[in-house]
Amino acid sequence: MHVGSLHLFEVPSGYQGDFVAAVTAMLEQRMVPVLRRRLATMPFNLSNPIWLQGQIDLSRHIERIRIPQPGDWSALQAVVANLHAELLDRSRPLWMLYVLEGLASGQKAYYFKIHHAMLDGQAGAALADALFDTCATPLPRTTTHIVSTHVDRKPSALSLVAAAFRHDATQYVNLVRDLPGVMRTLVGLVRSSGDHSVLPSPGKPAHAAKSKMAFGPRTPLNVTIGHERGFAAATISLAEVSAIAKFCEVTVNDVVLAVCGGALRRYLGRLGPLPKKALIASMPISLRSKGDTGFHTKATLSLVSLATTIANPVKRLQAVHGNTAATKHVAKKSKSVIPTDFPSIGVPWLVGTLANLYGRSGVPDAIPPLANVLISNVPGPTVPLYVGGLRMTGYWPLSIVEHGIGLNITLMSYDGKLCLGLTVARCAVPDVQILADDFLFAFDEMRDNTTAKPVKTSRIVHRAKRAVTRSVQVKAAKA
Repeated sequence: MHVGSLHLFEVPSGYQGDFVAAVTAMLEQRMVPVLRRRLATMPFNLSNPIWLQGQIDLSRHIERIRIPQPGDWSALQAVVANLHAELLDRSRPLWMLYVLEGLASGQKAYYFKIHHAMLDGQAGAALADALFDTCATPLPRTTTHIVSTHVDRKPSALSLVAAAFRHDATQYVNLVRDLPGVMRTLVGLVRSSGDHSVLPSPGKPAHAAKSKMAFGPRTPLNVTIGHERGFAAATISLAEVSAIAKFCEVTVNDVVLAVCGGALRRYLGRLGPLPKKALIASMPISLRSKGDTGFHTKATLSLVSLATTIANPVKRLQAVHGNTAATKHVAKKSKSVIPTDFPSIGVPWLVGTLANLYGRSGVPDAIPPLANVLISNVPGPTVPLYVGGLRMTGYWPLSIVEHGIGLNITLMSYDGKLCLGLTVARCAVPDVQILADDFLFAFDEMRDNTTAKPVKTSRIVHRAKRAVTRSVQVKAAKA
C-alpha cells in the first residue's frame, strides 16, 4: 500500500557534485513532520495503530542503488519495479529514497516511496513543493537538526487502549448518524459507473442518462496478483492534451480517460476478443476542502465507464465525458457524507483475515470485477524543480495494484508535461512496456482526430529514454 515516484535530472557538462550528498542535504533542510512519523501498534493488535512523531536517522532512509549494464531506460524501469515490490519497514517512518546511479546517459535519478496511509496524491504534490527548489541557485536555508536515532517514547498500553475506546465511541455515534446518507451515496457511485454514452435529451443534465451497467467485464487484468511488479513511464505534452479538451469542449481528465480506454482496447484486443462490455475505471475523489494542503490521506473512490466498446476516439471521448458528468454529480454529494474515519476496535484482526482469505481463495479470478483498472490524474508542480542545482526533467508516479486489479495508471502534471506511470502486477501484465506504447499510440490517434488540422507534434514522449538509449548506441558503435 505504498506509492512512489521516479525523478530524472539533467546534468550539466563538467558536473562534479555528489548527488547523494545533495539529496541528503535537501532532506536535512526541509524535513517536514510527515516524514518523521512512525507507527505505534496497539496491544494485541486490538485497534488501528497511531502515529508517533520523533527524530529520524536519514542514513536508514537514503540508499544508493547501481543500475545494471547497459544502464539504459529499460534497466532503470526494471530496478524501480523491483524496489516498488519491496515492503516498507514498519518499525521506522514509512518512506525510503533510492538514488539510482549508473545511467549510461550520465543523468541522475532517484526513486522515492511512501506509504499511502501517510498522504494522498494531492498531499504528495504539496510535499514536493516543500522538498524541492524552484531555481538552480536558491537562497540558503537554515538546517534543522533531525539526524538522530531517538524517537518519542511509546505511550503506555493502558493509555493506547483508552484512546482507542474514546475514538470508537465518537465514531460509532457519527457512523449511525451518517449511515443512511453514506449508503445512498455509495449506491449512486456504483450506478454512475454505467455507460452514459447515450446522453439525455436537450435541457436535461448529463447525469440524467440511464446507466447500462455497473460492473466491469472479466479481463486478464483482473486476477489474484503476486509479489512481482512491473513499471513503465511515458510523457506527453500537457498543452496538446489541453488543446484536445478545448477542441472537444471536455475536461483534461476526460481526455486522459478516453486515451486510457483506447490503449486498453488495443492491448486487450491483441490478447483475444475485446470484451463486449465497457471497462470500468476506479478513480479517486478528493474529499479535501479548498486550500487544504495537509500531509494526510483524504479521498475516496468513484467508478466510471471508459467506453472501450467504442472504436472511434472522438465518440469514445464524448461518451467518457457523459460518464464522468454522471459520476461528478454523485461525487459532489459524497464529500459531505462519506466519513474519513471509522471505528477500529477489532478491525486489524478482521481486515487482515479477510484480506488473506480473499487473496488465497482465488475469488478475484472468478467474480465479475467492480472495476477493471485504477486511474488517477494528479495535478503537480507547474514550474521546473531542482535538487542540488540539477533540473528535474521527469516526474513519473507509481501506485498500488491489488487482488482483482493488476493495473494502475497514474498521471502527474509537471512543468508543461503529463508524466504517465504504469504500475502492474507482473502476473497480470507480463510486459508493461507494450501497454505504455499502446497509450502513446492511443494519444496520437486522439490528437490526430480532434485537431482542426494536422499539427506538428510537440510530444516529448520518452525523451529521457531516447537520450539514454542513444548514449548506449554511441558507446557500442565506438567499441
